[in-house]
Amino acid sequence: MIDITAILVLVGILSIACQYLAYKIKLPAILPLLIVGIVAGPVTGVIDADALFGDLLFPVVSLSVAIILFEGALTLRFDDLRGHGSMVRNLCTVGTLVTWMVAALAAKYALGIPWELAFLFGAIVTVTGPTVIVPMLRTVRPSSKIANILRWEGIVIDPIGALLAVLVFEYIISTKDAISQTMFAFGLTVTVGLGIGAIMGYLLGLMLRNNWLPHYLRNTAVLTLMLGAFAVSNMIAHESGLLTVTIMGIWLANMKNVEVDDILEFKETLSVLLISGLFILLASRIELASIMNVGLGAIVVLLAIMFVARPLSVLFSSFKTGLNIKEMALLSWIAPRGIVAAAVSALFSLKLETLGYPQIELLVPLVFLVIISTVVLQSLTSVPVAKLLGQRAAVPNGYLIFGGSPFCRMFAKELQEHNIEVCMADTNWDSISAARMENIPTYFGNPMSEHAARTLDFSLIGNVLVMSPYRQLNPMVTFHFEDELGKGTVLALTNNEQQQRPSHQVSESYAKTLNLFGDNITYGKLASWVAKGATIKTTRLSDSFTIEDYNQKYDDKLLKLCAFDTNNKIYMFTSNTKIEPKADWKIVSLILAEAWPNIERRK
Repeated sequence: MIDITAILVLVGILSIACQYLAYKIKLPAILPLLIVGIVAGPVTGVIDADALFGDLLFPVVSLSVAIILFEGALTLRFDDLRGHGSMVRNLCTVGTLVTWMVAALAAKYALGIPWELAFLFGAIVTVTGPTVIVPMLRTVRPSSKIANILRWEGIVIDPIGALLAVLVFEYIISTKDAISQTMFAFGLTVTVGLGIGAIMGYLLGLMLRNNWLPHYLRNTAVLTLMLGAFAVSNMIAHESGLLTVTIMGIWLANMKNVEVDDILEFKETLSVLLISGLFILLASRIELASIMNVGLGAIVVLLAIMFVARPLSVLFSSFKTGLNIKEMALLSWIAPRGIVAAAVSALFSLKLETLGYPQIELLVPLVFLVIISTVVLQSLTSVPVAKLLGQRAAVPNGYLIFGGSPFCRMFAKELQEHNIEVCMADTNWDSISAARMENIPTYFGNPMSEHAARTLDFSLIGNVLVMSPYRQLNPMVTFHFEDELGKGTVLALTNNEQQQRPSHQVSESYAKTLNLFGDNITYGKLASWVAKGATIKTTRLSDSFTIEDYNQKYDDKLLKLCAFDTNNKIYMFTSNTKIEPKADWKIVSLILAEAWPNIERRK
């Protein structure tokens, strides 16, 4: 007899293991999740999702897809979309239609499947998704323009592609009746989905804007009410719920004075547990015989999607956008399919199986084949392709500054003056607002969050300076970005606690990062000096004005911050570095308003 508890625990352990493996090897997590699911399911028979959940499998998958689409729609902000130009809009409209038609035609004629099923498959494979795009962009390091286009296409196209698939599905199940009934069912689905979605989105927005619920209930209430709207919508009009939750998310994301960042952060924990487990279960249902039955026609479909549909969609979408041929070529190559495609295909496959739809057993293996092939092939080849096209950016030398104090803003502005890319992150809105007033790129929230990974352009960020007052969060940010960017890329201000209290001793690896600007330079000291009139000044050295002259001029009113050599390469001053500035170097220092005896001088 199956021990259900043990199997569920095994799914959880495998989910976390796959997520960790993907994190370490810098590949989209969906790839190890699907491979493990296939091994645990049809290969070894350890996991049998149908026996495990029985009649609950369909509701579990249905609710999971609703959550995925709702959270994806919450990232669809019209201001962000407009900010990244017409190319993103075109890819998500014209490009989606082109991909849909080409994929459907290829599936119909290469596999001989019914037209309705071909168009459903075409709709499902239009989506890419940030969960597969973002890890690839970090490795490829394309130009900022290309990175922004690909990242925002992945965010925006998830709900759009899923909505297209919902509408095709509604048409499929409606064609069993008369034409009038088909039109009525289709119109009812769209009306109910748009109506309930807009109404519930507005009501949820009012609830969040006016703080009708205590903060600790906000995330749970939004999730519960969203699922309630999903269920009610499906009761009124069959399968209108997915359209409802998509419209709810879009409405909330674009409603004025409604903050949804907390809800998005809540999704991160939920997605690791729910979505990771879901895809192992979905992959475990794939029958190896079904994959074999797809036949050689699947290769033709895959080639059509990668080498016909994507290039054509980029070509038609790039009209009057100013992109050159090399940029278009790289955009044409990077389009891996992701989590939404797998979830939606499994959901509709389950539904059409119950209706006895012909050849529906081919849908999930075909979609999973597209996912695995695009993720593996493009992950392995995107870097060489970007190099060949001359579209790979140099090793990023920009700085993410965690902390938005007046000193941080002064230092960020000075780095910008030297053409160093800077982004400032803080959880304090006043600090972020002040930075934005000074035209400093910002991120409001936790820079370790999944939302930050989706929206921040890390293709230009190669280093992190931790200069915030948040003593509990600073070590977490340090370790997170050392894993992401590599050892030696993160520097932090000391807090001196490891020298004062034995209970506050920190690890040796963390202590090595606590040397920015000097052993005794703390957040409090910098804040105090700036409050008393300290300013940041850049001085160019020469043969007649050496570093010794520089030290003597400012004596004990000087705190060296960084130096730029003749190639504009930056060197941060720390207690562990011995920098020897030469003629024509530039020194950036904090010049104190008066002498301070406890400042460490570097001669």
